[in-house]
Amino acid sequence: MSNAANFDCLAKVDSLRLQADRTYPDERKADLGQFFTPAPIARLMASMFAPGWNEIKLLDPGAGIGTLTVAFVQECCNRELKPKRIAATLFEVDQLLAPYLNESIRLCHDLCLQNGIEFTSELHMREFIAAAEDFLRRDLFFGNLDIPRFNCAILNPPYRKIHSESIERKRLKSLGIETSNLYTGFLAVTIKLLEESGEFVSITPRSFCNGEYFLPFRKQLLDETTIQRIHLFNSRSSTFRDDGVLQESVIVHARKHGSQREERTSILVSSSDDGYDEAISIRENQYSDVIDPADPKKFIHIFTSDLNQEFAETLKGLACNLTDLGLAVSTGPVVDFRLKKDLLAEQLAGSVPLIYPTHLVSGSLVWPSTSRKPNAIRNTSASRPWLISNGTYVFVKRFSSKEEKKRVVAVVYDKTIPAELIGIENHLNYYHKQGGSLDSELASGLAAYLNSTLVDQYFRQFNGHTQVNASDLRSLRYPSERTLRELASHVNEQTDQKTLDHEIALLLQQSPMKKNPIKIRERIKEAEEILKSLGLPREQHNERSALALLALLDLKPQDPWSSCQNPLRGITPLMEFISKWYGKKYAPNTRETIRRFTVHQMMDAGLLVANPDRIDRPTNSPDWVYQISGSALDLLRSFGAEHWGATLDRYLSSIGTLKAKYAQERQMARIPIEIEPGKVIEISPGGQNNLVELIWQEFAPRFTPGAKLIYLGDTDEKFAYFDNDHLAKLGVRINLHGKMPDVILHYTKASWLVLVEAVTSHGPINPKRRAELRTIFADSKAGLVFVTAFLDKKTFLKFGSDISWETEVWIADSPSHLIHFDGERFLGPYPD
Repeated sequence: MSNAANFDCLAKVDSLRLQADRTYPDERKADLGQFFTPAPIARLMASMFAPGWNEIKLLDPGAGIGTLTVAFVQECCNRELKPKRIAATLFEVDQLLAPYLNESIRLCHDLCLQNGIEFTSELHMREFIAAAEDFLRRDLFFGNLDIPRFNCAILNPPYRKIHSESIERKRLKSLGIETSNLYTGFLAVTIKLLEESGEFVSITPRSFCNGEYFLPFRKQLLDETTIQRIHLFNSRSSTFRDDGVLQESVIVHARKHGSQREERTSILVSSSDDGYDEAISIRENQYSDVIDPADPKKFIHIFTSDLNQEFAETLKGLACNLTDLGLAVSTGPVVDFRLKKDLLAEQLAGSVPLIYPTHLVSGSLVWPSTSRKPNAIRNTSASRPWLISNGTYVFVKRFSSKEEKKRVVAVVYDKTIPAELIGIENHLNYYHKQGGSLDSELASGLAAYLNSTLVDQYFRQFNGHTQVNASDLRSLRYPSERTLRELASHVNEQTDQKTLDHEIALLLQQSPMKKNPIKIRERIKEAEEILKSLGLPREQHNERSALALLALLDLKPQDPWSSCQNPLRGITPLMEFISKWYGKKYAPNTRETIRRFTVHQMMDAGLLVANPDRIDRPTNSPDWVYQISGSALDLLRSFGAEHWGATLDRYLSSIGTLKAKYAQERQMARIPIEIEPGKVIEISPGGQNNLVELIWQEFAPRFTPGAKLIYLGDTDEKFAYFDNDHLAKLGVRINLHGKMPDVILHYTKASWLVLVEAVTSHGPINPKRRAELRTIFADSKAGLVFVTAFLDKKTFLKFGSDISWETEVWIADSPSHLIHFDGERFLGPYPD
């Protein structure tokens, strides 16, 4: 069986996921902590298992709709060395998901049958922790040898807090497991059920990597297993974007070492923006750097680049901890819901100011606030124990929002409000000296340090959740008191971030010859600022695009912008430059992703030219190169200078932003298309639109004669023609933000809805795309037919291995022929 067919299996399950997401009640999802795994993430997780298992006993303890089991089985079927047997055991508590699970298991059975693998399964529609308690306690007291053991486990456990009196907490305690969240409970039990040398791959929030609450779990994880690989998703919102989860997520691959502990010297750490990002960076980390054997709290530090480690090494080298400084940090003592009757919208006689995070605005305190939060609290016998003396403190928000650029947000409160006592709400941390006031100079220096890029970047590499706990702040290293006071003399509330970071770098005596992490981070941010100024789309306002720009300019972190160059540079040398000078190493197989989603957009914006040394160089040539244009080079050399603004204005007026450039293209000679007698539309020239024209003029008359044109896309405007009413009559309502096929035809004679993708450089109907289109047009009364169109055979051969089964291929330079990809019929719809 071919890999293309195997991957279609996972695509089908992903279409089930999208269907389940539409119908699954949000409140039920929240109650159970249920977040379904997208197919790209499942595929990545399955790829991490070591090859060589002959007989696999697989555990999926929170199966959901079965995506992870399908991904695992599919990975086994795609490998050259296949196992002989797979015995899968799945647990799922929600009976609503049983139909999806049964379908997933059926797909696994069929896939294994076609690949010569014996497959058996056990589906338990019950709570995993309860089931595990039954047989683990039997093993504990009676030595029952019949309890199930597994050599592979793949899991996306439920994410939900469990309070001390919950049934799950009690069950876990009976097994000797102490944790406050269900996801670490699932992982802890899974580890107990693994055989010696068994392995697991899990995706969870990153929050277990630090903090007091997760210390017992970290001890078990590190005592009983050896971590092989960690993959970090940088985005807090995109990995499970359909569920609105605001957490950094990690995939962990670990092996249970049992009595034979595996001594590893390194851990592979990889990262991507989210599960859909194919540009994966990789880094081999020393095991002792990720898990410091001398750290009693067993924090797990994830260094995804050399830059991350430079920040960590710089901060670890600082002189003091809080005790050395004679300072402490505590969580605000006022828990508002416990003192609800004493809360006031405004300060009245007999009350004191109450400070919330909402009162911290743009680096200063704004009180009172017009928000819905209270501004004061009555001074009563109930509230008085939770109030503190008015004085000078440094406040730090415990939670950062998506909108805030920094994870640590600190503000000096310098007796700003006249009062004897104040209340500090529980969502704030505050620095103090033996419970009382700091002096103003020390507070100012401390806040400046906490607001630095140095602290922010260090904090991000060991803390992936939105919460900034007091324990996390206690674990930081700090400059000496003398350095903090000197810092206070150089900065104030109005100091911008760049100046603040520069002052800190000077005070910490960063050598200009040594890699300076603050300078590297600053240079990357400058490049991102340039890309925004040039009008590139939001998708290119990221670190990868910034690094690509710096590589194309041959600009090292310490070089001035005036020294920019424009060498001829291919994608591989570009990636090598980024790795050497900015410490970010991208996996070799991400070259095409960087080309398609970073470099091409710079070409569209007029920043780059391709192959100026040989214009006729073949597209597939390994010598293909790019060069910053002469006018763009002159502009970028002026960045940071006084005349930058004026130079930028002149440049944009001559070349236009990307948006303006597209607007100019729309006024160029356009391609006329007659969609019915007397009715002509025009689409922009170039790109895939020439092929779109041929689909309507050549493909449609031959294979769908008399078909009604419903939709025709334009590279420039997307919706060149759209008969939404006709589509609605077929039962389909389109989300206008969805990714439409390039042409939609209603072949009324056969009652087919023909969905055509025009491919010139990328984007055929592969299994994933077919599943997406099935979901978008799931309510169609007409049968769905999928067609990928190519201009020529050369382009088709480039993408032939990606084409999904049960689809058709049309090649414009052989217009009277179709290529049929398997299935029981030629050019017709297939049932789900």
